[in-house]
Amino acid sequence: MPISKSRPQANLTYAAIFVSVVMVVFTVGYRLAGWSWGDALYMVIITAFSVGFGEVVPITSPWLRAWTMALIMLGCTGIIFITGSFVQWLTEAQIQRALGGKRMENEIEKLKNHAVICGYGRIGRMIASQLVAGGIPFVIVDQSTERVAEARGDGYLTLQGEATDEAVLRHAGITRARVLATVLPNDAANVFITLSARNMSPQVQIIARGEVPSTERKLLQAGANRVVLPAHIGADRIAHLILHPNARELIGGRTKAGVDLEHHLVELGLDMEEVEIGPESPWVHKRISEIETEAAGRMMPVAILRKEGGTDLNPAPTAMLMPGDALVVMKRAARRGQLMTTAVIS
Repeated sequence: MPISKSRPQANLTYAAIFVSVVMVVFTVGYRLAGWSWGDALYMVIITAFSVGFGEVVPITSPWLRAWTMALIMLGCTGIIFITGSFVQWLTEAQIQRALGGKRMENEIEKLKNHAVICGYGRIGRMIASQLVAGGIPFVIVDQSTERVAEARGDGYLTLQGEATDEAVLRHAGITRARVLATVLPNDAANVFITLSARNMSPQVQIIARGEVPSTERKLLQAGANRVVLPAHIGADRIAHLILHPNARELIGGRTKAGVDLEHHLVELGLDMEEVEIGPESPWVHKRISEIETEAAGRMMPVAILRKEGGTDLNPAPTAMLMPGDALVVMKRAARRGQLMTTAVIS
């Protein structure tokens, strides 16, 4: 959504355009009178800015005198206009900054059951975007002036300061907050923030980011309810895409809808797995109904990927698995690899 210009900013723009046009037009006018470009521009500048050094070239013709008088009036008017607009813009910017900061502090003090996001990097921006979509109020804490300015430009409530400082967390309303997400790329800082937040607010839910798996235990001991390892999650997903590419294609893995569906499955503790049916597999030449009976509810067949290239979605109970086929099943995420061990004999 485009941002409309404020009145002082618009006035400053108009003034700059007006002065530029005056300088160009009158420079061309003196040039047409036979002056060099350098003399013409010099005459326009010293006249518009009221320097009064004198005439660069003797002005003898009546029309050139009239041209110079017009330059004096329009040039001085333009300079006054642009100076006044600049002062107005600068003053209003300072006033708005002061009032905006106070207004933001008041809004933060009114927050209850909100989220506190520590860090406005890539992950922090994604979290903020999702919370806006979900209608959850939040405040961002970051020490970087650039990132704070970016967050405020996005329309978010922000506090500039070290999230490791208890005074900053208190200012962010940690005692009234529902959840705190510390997503800094520094594990030591995340541990310290988690420890401080837990001491200040025993009831707040804390979600912490970790860069290395060994940090997970430290974050949990410091008081985090949940620990997210982005690098581990990304590596796990890439590996799964390599191991089970066809299962992801069935749910539209390359589309936004497919990604959303996959995320929902993960939230529900479910996963899609592709099981290859080898010649010695215990499932070869068996019907879907038999496999479901053996699985005893541990998984649900979703599709059969035929060796010839066809796909049987939602296969019938009488459908039979042949050597070279692949069975796509839905199961609990904790059972990853268990079905593969059961169904494939190398």
